[in-house]
Amino acid sequence: METPTVRWRRLLPRTPARWAAAVAVLAVLVGGGTWTAVADDGPPAVQREDRMLRPGGVEIDTSYFTAGGSGKRPAVLIGHGFGGSKNDVRAQAEKLAADGYAVLTWSARGFGKSGGAISLNDPEGEVKDVSGLIDWLAGRPEVELDKKGDPRVGLTGASYGGAVSLLAAGYDQRVDAIAPVITYWNLADALFPDGVFKKLWAGIFVTSGGGCEKFEKKLCEMYERVAVSGKPDAAATELLTERSPSAVADRIKVPSLLVQGQSDSLFPLGHADAMQKAISANGAPVSVDWISGGHDGGDSETARVEGRVGSWFDRYLKEETGTDTGPAFRVTRTGGIDSTDGAALKRGASSDTYPGLRSGGREIPLRATGGGGTPAGAGAGAGAGAGAGAGTATKPTGSAETFRNPAGAVPPAISAVPGVGGGLSQLSSLGVGLSLDFPGQFGRFESAPLATSVRVTGTPTVRVNVKEAAGQDAVLFGKVYDVSPDGRQQVLPSQLVAPYRITADQQGKPIELALPAVDHEFDAGHRMRLVFSATDLGYASPAEPATYTVTADGPLTVPTAPAVATAAATLPWWTWGLPAAALVIAAGLLITARRRTATPAPDPALTDVPLQITGLSKKYAKSVDRYAVRELSFRVEKGQVLGLLGPNGAGKTTTLRMLMGLIAPDEGEIRVFGQAIRPGAPVLSRVGAFVEGAGFLPHLSGRANLDLYWQATGRPAEDAHIEEALEIAGLGDALARAVRTYSQGMRQRLAIAQAMLGMPDLLILDEPTNGLDPPQIREMRDVMIRYAAGGRTVIVSSHLLSEVEQSCTHLVVMDRGRLVQAGPVAEITGSGDMILVTVAETVSEPLAEKVASLPGIGSAVRTDDGRGLLVRLDGATASRLVADLVRLDVPVTGVGPHRRLEDAFLTLISGGAA
Repeated sequence: METPTVRWRRLLPRTPARWAAAVAVLAVLVGGGTWTAVADDGPPAVQREDRMLRPGGVEIDTSYFTAGGSGKRPAVLIGHGFGGSKNDVRAQAEKLAADGYAVLTWSARGFGKSGGAISLNDPEGEVKDVSGLIDWLAGRPEVELDKKGDPRVGLTGASYGGAVSLLAAGYDQRVDAIAPVITYWNLADALFPDGVFKKLWAGIFVTSGGGCEKFEKKLCEMYERVAVSGKPDAAATELLTERSPSAVADRIKVPSLLVQGQSDSLFPLGHADAMQKAISANGAPVSVDWISGGHDGGDSETARVEGRVGSWFDRYLKEETGTDTGPAFRVTRTGGIDSTDGAALKRGASSDTYPGLRSGGREIPLRATGGGGTPAGAGAGAGAGAGAGAGTATKPTGSAETFRNPAGAVPPAISAVPGVGGGLSQLSSLGVGLSLDFPGQFGRFESAPLATSVRVTGTPTVRVNVKEAAGQDAVLFGKVYDVSPDGRQQVLPSQLVAPYRITADQQGKPIELALPAVDHEFDAGHRMRLVFSATDLGYASPAEPATYTVTADGPLTVPTAPAVATAAATLPWWTWGLPAAALVIAAGLLITARRRTATPAPDPALTDVPLQITGLSKKYAKSVDRYAVRELSFRVEKGQVLGLLGPNGAGKTTTLRMLMGLIAPDEGEIRVFGQAIRPGAPVLSRVGAFVEGAGFLPHLSGRANLDLYWQATGRPAEDAHIEEALEIAGLGDALARAVRTYSQGMRQRLAIAQAMLGMPDLLILDEPTNGLDPPQIREMRDVMIRYAAGGRTVIVSSHLLSEVEQSCTHLVVMDRGRLVQAGPVAEITGSGDMILVTVAETVSEPLAEKVASLPGIGSAVRTDDGRGLLVRLDGATASRLVADLVRLDVPVTGVGPHRRLEDAFLTLISGGAA
């Protein structure tokens, strides 16, 4: 549950006055805090104090931010997302501090440098910690108090941090305002919706926390119990519910800004709806904001959201009554493409009142198409996307659709795929999406072509009658597709499905089912396609085969929220005021757009070259003269294992991100097999990457995890080359065991096997040996060598120089964003200008400095044991060096080319570590 990425910049004081202020602050510190001067682009300067506190009996790592002035100010606490730390919210903290708040951030229990076990916002754990932090703020002289021990304080945070904001408001009456972002109201409802286990997200949840062992014991036991059974029990539901904000719903009575994501299969919009109803019922002001992104990716709208959070606190903490806090309800709508940069166009829609999820219901008649339940090969097509066009025969509402849950619930239908979708869910309004239903495993009902467009804002509902042939629980997944006029293209809005567990006593009679809450426009001529599937990749379905019969007992009712008005698209003045100027500007924009978006033609001369980087440069954000990577050029050939080396800050990660198309360079180009790299470039299908590990479902076997991953890509099974990847990874019989039984080394090899699926011609590995012991490191080295032996290419970034020396054939050494040296390992470690001099006595530092100052000597560095010198020749010859050493009475015992990569590396980047 990762929070949106933030970027920040640290600036040391640049004037004597600011240095004096910093020194004055340091002089009055009490305790163990450490102050660092930071700033935005202008005054006032922001100071940060880092210290360990024990607010609830466990050490908690905190940072405290303040800026200029001696007056009292309100305080803000900012929580981080699950799996993160206080560092993730630093940029927002600095901005709020510069805006006149005292800001405290912290790493929750079990994360960052804080102690304790993860207890999922336990009132006696993480929530108690927050109350202790509020106690600490009450003792700060610069913090405004409502009364003794009661600071004026607000809380905000995303996901995990958003939930603790709600909980703190319920448990501690000193909280004055909150602004939770993309978070949950009831964690049991999030992970066990309607009694169905959301297994994929739950597995990612545990993995991102560091593994089950990082959690409080009873939480770990609960997860493993549910993961094995595939069905939540009453104890599990009770445990998560009691640690959820919903448990204190009647006690949250403070102004609340609720920001929820549309691209969010983890905490969907219904959670914000429940929050709004409960808090507004308590008499507190509430505003709801549906952003474009969410846990499934997409645009997190960070700048706008943080601006609105700041305004919310200005109004309710600073009590600036003239501050505009925005409408009671706002939703970001996506439609069309900006021709200048290819970005999705977004506009806000708003209402002065919150419409809820069922406002303005419109009935859409449905007919059963009869296609979903047809056995594969009998003409139904390969899934829901192959279904009814304008001429398809239909049956009237009330007719039944019969379909099966396959044994083992395999293969599963696909909707949202956390960590794989890459934000596709936010592009559903543009006709882009990933969805798959298998013939014979779903029932389908469809509307007639829509006479006019319909904007659905909220939760569609339908009355159905469900039966399971053997009288057991029926587990179904409901979704509404947007189907094109010809019936050939379908889009699943926001990639969302709703799970249902329909018990035996509910079967055989009409029940109302709620579909996923979305904001989506169905164009005129399109159809609405209601599908009930027996399986879904993200959830646990019964392993036993079953036969389901579903009858639609009424129309699909869709909410249209008529009070919500979309903001008009603002036209530049010249489009209506100066037609002639408009033509000139439009032509200029067209030229610029072509220049920016046009992809260079392939270079035939590089068709067989895995990678060529030429003149690559990337500046730091908001900087005009500071480079993360500058004028980098090198080439990689087939069959090479290339080591990318450099100290922290050398630009390695930035280079890899540009290589994988995640960010664009400011200058220069990257070509893979002659194709220029751009985000989404087709040639990236020939690139595999292992970066920061992979999230596996611990209760499944290694083989099952790989199969599920490949199914989620939507590519043909025969293209996976799973057996070949597994042979190279060398996991053997372990593939049949549950991943939770794997050692760290086996997990690493499984992750690399996943990166190898499809046998990409270029494999990128970022720190693949992190956390491995020496035998495991040796195994990983063999994996890389075997992979490249087939003519493929491997690029590995690592800090283990001895391993790089043994496994890599070539090296690229970077420092401060620039290329220092590139070439074969043997050439760099044994090049003629690098000489290792061994001596009979320990070499003193003054002697090393004297040798370094000799004519024609570039540098001289003592070896680790002090009995030698690593000398870089810069014009001098080896014989001249020996003569000079003899003249200096150095007892030389040997002279020759050095063979240690570590020595070469230290010499190459000497004085350059950043």
